[in-house]
Amino acid sequence: MTDLPALSQAPSSLATVSTDTGRLGTRANLDAAGKKFEAIFTGMMLGSMRKAKLADGLFESNALTQFRDMQDQQLAKAMAEHAPIGIGKAMTEFLAKQGGDTLK
Repeated sequence: MTDLPALSQAPSSLATVSTDTGRLGTRANLDAAGKKFEAIFTGMMLGSMRKAKLADGLFESNALTQFRDMQDQQLAKAMAEHAPIGIGKAMTEFLAKQGGDTLK
């Protein structure tokens, strides 16, 4: 009826998940990922705090909101770099333990 192969004849590479962890091979890559994670988490926290405003300001506009969002992103990056809250370091240490001796 059809020219499609049976599912049992499908290549095995389609059914597997890649286990390549080569990009996590160095401690520097892991530390950089931890700092980026910290910045993203802090940015989300700042965004949630901004959404919980009690009243609309007198001079609120879309441009001001967009500028404030960009400012919050830069603030989150600076906070992750200079005054981290520790979640990025905790993630880095956890992944380093999972990686075992493969991290250099």
